[in-house]
Parts: sequence; structure tokens; C-alpha cells
Amino acid sequence: MSHGRPHAAPAVENSLSAGDGWHCSHFYYRFNRAALSQLSADSKSRGVAAAVAVLDPKADNATERLQTSIVSGHKADFGVMIMDPNPLKIDSVHQRLMNTELGPALEPTYSFVSISEISEYVPTIEQYSQRLVDDGEEEGSDSFNAKLDAYKRREPIMRYERLTPDFPDFPAMCFYPMNKKRKVGENWFTLPFDERNRMMNEHARSGMAYAGRIKQLITVGVGIEDWEWGVTLWGANPQLLTDIVYKMRFDEASARYGEFGPFYTSYVSTAEDMFKHCLS
Repeated sequence: MSHGRPHAAPAVENSLSAGDGWHCSHFYYRFNRAALSQLSADSKSRGVAAAVAVLDPKADNATERLQTSIVSGHKADFGVMIMDPNPLKIDSVHQRLMNTELGPALEPTYSFVSISEISEYVPTIEQYSQRLVDDGEEEGSDSFNAKLDAYKRREPIMRYERLTPDFPDFPAMCFYPMNKKRKVGENWFTLPFDERNRMMNEHARSGMAYAGRIKQLITVGVGIEDWEWGVTLWGANPQLLTDIVYKMRFDEASARYGEFGPFYTSYVSTAEDMFKHCLS
């Protein structure tokens, strides 16, 4: 029996970076009307101008991605979604917003912090090749090679869209957190990978039917949030948000194993137009 020292774990660089992905935060705010009424017209005007500057996605010191939206319903008045490699740069947007002259009239109502990731259910080139064979394609055939080549071309785009995505030019969006069940008889995390992979493939195919009309971003909150994942959906119109969520609720991965938190539905806006809408 060896009594030597245990092997040292590989060195890990101290960093706030999330690795390949970016940090992602959703912030939601409500205006305190009583506090607003205590601000002078000049103070309110300066506060709005400063807040617009803080939320400018094209400012010199802006985060990599920033989007403002007007929230529908009374859960909040507006939301801000931000992505960046540095989580403190994201948080500084929130802090600077609260430190404007408008800050005393802003009430944070909800936030969700997460990290973008490549899901373990997204197949590698080798796994996709095996999937084609399992689906009846003959390895080396023209059809097999065409499908595999198409996937090889898509794979870098898929990585980009999952890790460092551009926000789409769609007017409607919603966000909600979710978990996978850990109940007796319905414990997602005790299922074999092949079974989970089968259900997630079914789930993905449902979403693919909305390509070009809906964009989805799944970010992971495991270990850093109350919920395990955050789901952001952008739609070409609000009805599509209802359609895709309804359709995907019938997939086994969702119907049997999904648990969902509050939904925040909003409409993409510039910060300036959001303040006009909410404060005029």
C-alpha cells in the first residue's frame, strides 16, 4: 500500500471569468411613485438622463450585452438583461443605476444570476455521427456525409449562440427560472444519461419548429442561484411565446420533470423609451 502524498489537483487560475461562457444577470425594477413625487422636476430629469446613460448598450464602458425592456403586469415596471465575462462589471450597472438621482425611487423586485453554457445534451461531432447511424443512416453514404458536414458547419454557430449570443431583434421576450424534479419516482438526476438525452432531444426538436421566430437562451444557475436554470425567450410576437411554451410543456422532459418559477414577460425597448412609457 502506498503511503505517499495524494496527487495534487490541477492548478486552477484565480479568476472571475466563467471559462468559455459569460455571466448573465436579469434585473427587474419597480418605480416607487411616492418617492418619485418627492423628487424635484430637475432632479427627476437629471436622474432619468443619468439612468439612460447607464443603460446605454453602446457606451464606451458598456458590458458585452445589455437590453432593457418594459415589463407587462405588476411584478415590475422594467427589466435589464446583461451579459459579460466579468460579473462585477454586470453588477456595476445595477449599482450605478441605483446611485443616480432616480435611485431612491427605484425598487429592485427580482434578479437572477447565471452563466451561459453548452448543455451536456448538445452532441459532439462524434456523438452526432453515431446518432445518424442510430437513426438508420449508412455511415459513409452521401446522405450521411451531407448531414454530418451540415452539422460540422452549424456546431461553431451553436457554440457562439449558447455561450456569447447576440440578442435578437425581436420585440417580445420572457424570462423564467426552472428546476428538474428530485422527487421519489421522478428524480431527473438519478436517470441514466441516455434516457435524459433522449428526452432532451425530443424537447429540442419541439423548439426547432420555431426557428427564425423564437430565440432561446438557457443559462445555468446551479450552485449560484435558488433555481437551477434560467430560460430567456425572445419572440417575433407575443403569441409565439405562448405557443412554444405550451407546445414544449407536453414533452416528457418538461411535463414529467420540469418545475417552473415566476414568468416575467416584457417588451424590448430603449432605456429612453422605457422611461417615457413608465414616467410620462
